[in-house]
Amino acid sequence: MTDTDVLVVGAGPAGLTLGIDLARRGVPALVVERADGLFPGSRGKGLQPRTMEVFDDLGVLDAIREAGGTYPVGMLWRDGRRAGEHLMFDPVEDGEDSPYTEPWMVPQWRTQRILLERLEELGGKVAFGREVTAVDQDEEEVTARLASGSTVRARYAVAADGGRSTVRRAVGIGMTGEEVDPYPTLVADVRIAGLDRDNWHLFPPGDGGEGFLAICPLAGTEDFQLVARFAEGTDVDPTLDGIRRVVAARSHLAPEDVTEVRWASDFRPRAALADRFRAGRVFLTGDAAHVHSPAGGQGLNTSVQDAYNLGWKLGAVLREGADAALLDTYEEERRPVAERMLGLSTAVHRGEVRRGAATRQLGLSYRESALSRETRQTPGPVRAGDRAPDATVAGVRLFDAFRGPHLTLLALGADASGVEESAALRVLSAPACDPYGTGLFLVRPDGHVGWAGDTTAGLADYLARFGR
Repeated sequence: MTDTDVLVVGAGPAGLTLGIDLARRGVPALVVERADGLFPGSRGKGLQPRTMEVFDDLGVLDAIREAGGTYPVGMLWRDGRRAGEHLMFDPVEDGEDSPYTEPWMVPQWRTQRILLERLEELGGKVAFGREVTAVDQDEEEVTARLASGSTVRARYAVAADGGRSTVRRAVGIGMTGEEVDPYPTLVADVRIAGLDRDNWHLFPPGDGGEGFLAICPLAGTEDFQLVARFAEGTDVDPTLDGIRRVVAARSHLAPEDVTEVRWASDFRPRAALADRFRAGRVFLTGDAAHVHSPAGGQGLNTSVQDAYNLGWKLGAVLREGADAALLDTYEEERRPVAERMLGLSTAVHRGEVRRGAATRQLGLSYRESALSRETRQTPGPVRAGDRAPDATVAGVRLFDAFRGPHLTLLALGADASGVEESAALRVLSAPACDPYGTGLFLVRPDGHVGWAGDTTAGLADYLARFGR
């Protein structure tokens, strides 16, 4: 007998998001984390508009908005003087297809705290201090062995345990990658006196050869995130004294202006992608599946959306009686997206592209997925596989209609009579509207159009894939 339906290994953004999605679907799940608490740093501080849409659906958006803020304009410094503003993101025009157009800054530690509170509100929990050391599986279940000597048995397991994933290695999945930048990088959360919080302060390399330094005020806190690059082979010192030396050497600030180091880490930026996202009953999400340079602001966001894609599919199989083959579409859909986002992160890091529309992740699509069925004779701009854009139809905001773990059938200038509405399937009929045009659009629980048609022919067969 299994101990739980789903074992989630790791309480980072992906693991917590998945735990929330499973909890709201009534799927028994256990999230285990080897550390004694949540990650303490600001590392993944940028939430892209698509992730804000996900958080809207999961019921944490208000808390996320209250905890963070918009990004400040960059300010270049030279010789202790302000040398001019630098736009960190390309501007984007507002539109009705999403209520969120710009990245929202929330330190990662605070995002994870909000996600944990939501998980606990839904009745889920995280077991801290539980390190998974080995994983075995058969046709019926997964058995995880813990450092304590105990075991946990589950119908499925999900590796959300980071770039050095123990679970990924245990199931024999390789990871292929490259070094994005040979120069060591220091990132730290610090307290600094004598520096305003109105700008993202940028100190380019000087004539003396000192490296780049950036100091960004972290929205909703009194902290700054400091990022510094060093010459290849440098032994980075993340202590208070070490950081003070770097700040004094690369800026107009005095060493004592750095009053506190709250968290610090050094790393070598790299990009890596798991060869597969699944081995039997074990799935990979987040950094266990893909490791990004932080420059593009894609890692945490791609991780959250991995979990959002997998959660409803596990729910359909475990609670709705859907065929287990539905789970095959997780890797089919998410691995190509992760590969594209890795390429984008690397290009931003190397200065080949700017942070623009692509980094906002609103244009991601699953059109090539086996789960996407376009049956209309003349498809419009929104097709099966696409993210379902927001709009207001018949006085109803679509994102309000989509919110929750159900499917939604949009009947826009088309006949949906005969389709039975239920808690699992909601129907909204309205005249044709932009950007959808005319037709029937079945919107999946993760906000993508799964099926589109001119009539309901074929819809019942499609719904049967989800046990509906």
